[in-house]
Order: sequence, then C-alpha cells, then structure tokens
Amino acid sequence: MHEQDVPTDPLELFSEWLADAREQTLYSGVTLATVAPDGQPSARVVLLRGHDERGFVFYTNYESRKAAELETNPLAAMLFWWRDLRRQIRIEGQVDSVSREESEAYFRSRPHGHQLGAWVSAQSQVIPGRETLDQRLIDVTNRFGDRDVPCPPQWGGYRLVPAAIEFWEEGEHRLHDRLRYRRGTSGWILERLAP
Repeated sequence: MHEQDVPTDPLELFSEWLADAREQTLYSGVTLATVAPDGQPSARVVLLRGHDERGFVFYTNYESRKAAELETNPLAAMLFWWRDLRRQIRIEGQVDSVSREESEAYFRSRPHGHQLGAWVSAQSQVIPGRETLDQRLIDVTNRFGDRDVPCPPQWGGYRLVPAAIEFWEEGEHRLHDRLRYRRGTSGWILERLAP
C-alpha cells in the first residue's frame, strides 16, 4: 500500500475495504470503545449500519452503558478487523446522535422480531433472569401483534464523526503498512506511520 495509490478521501478507501470484506462473517461488526466518567474504558462490538461523508452510524438503546458513557464523554474509537484480509481500520472522533427521522427510518427497515426486541430489552440493566425477557417479549408481542412497531423513544442512532482514520495492512517481516488520514483545516492530511 503506497500513499500515491490511495484516494485522497479516506471514505473512498473505507468503502473499498468494506466491499472487500463483505465475504467475511459479520464484516460490518466493529469494536466500539467508549470511556466512563471515572476514566474506565469499555469496548463492545456493534454493527455498522451506514457510513458517508458525515461519519459512521450504529444504533442502540439510549439508556445503555455505551450511551451513558457517550453522554458524558462524546469521544470514541472504532476498530474493524478482518483477519482473512490481514487488514484493520481504526477510526477516532466525536459521536453525535443521528436525527430522530434517521433513527425511525432505520427502525422501520429492521425485521419485526428485532423491532419487538428493542421494546423488550432495557439494555445494560440488571434483570432477575432470562424469564424476565421472555415475559416482556410475550407482553410486547401481545401489545403490537402484527401491526407496525413504532421506534421506542429510548432507541436510536449515533454517528461517529471521524477526526482520524487509520488503515493498517499486514506486511512481510512485521513491516506493516499504516496510513492515517487526519482532518486538517482544509481537508484530509495523509500520513504514513511506522509499524
């Protein structure tokens, strides 16, 4: 991977690599790292549900641990790793909520069972046992039946607005290629990092 061979816009390269990874299981799974108010970092895998020039979108319960951490510290990092391709992408930046309209539009595209699940789960909260979820699912299914399920008020999307995007590709003798794009005042700045 050489600087002169990559696009000036990192989102073009991201789209190319994401397309290459589509053959992988859960190619859109991305580790999302956030930080609690006490400085404790935490990470979990979320699914990338969209990306464009504005950033990288995922959806969750706004009452979850990740949402609480983003509320107090809106800086986060994402890590895509595709072992078979020997590639990873690191993204760092600020996270903002997507519009309610975007959240509702995406929610309508989800399978019916997933829509019900968003009403069932008080994500990250302690519950007495599995039977609690099972009973809530029965209650929510009875409530909505086969009708359209509205987007819960506590559910929606976030967009990580990238300040830096690093593309890593495995190299011989552990001399990996690392190209980092970072936002400058007049566009993206491309830099090579030592492996």
